Amino acid sequence: MIWNLLSLYQITKRTISTALHRQFENKFPAKQKLFQEDDGIPVHLKGRVADALLYRATVILTVGGTAHAIYQLAVPSFPNKQD
Repeated sequence: MIWNLLSLYQITKRTISTALHRQFENKFPAKQKLFQEDDGIPVHLKGRVADALLYRATVILTVGGTAHAIYQLAVPSFPNKQD
């Protein structure tokens, strides 16, 4: 009984470990070449559209958050007039 479980364990381990290595392609050299070429584009924007969208969203959220923080600090600074 124990030998059956041991052989089943070895079969599943071997099947899982060998199947995954053949499915994925190494894309690192292509990405490395893309990021190392000197084309005048900043590194944080070389990922094309996705990086540009993330950069712009970050800038918009940062500017908006700073403006909101300044507004929240300015509102209590000017008390309401009491009649």
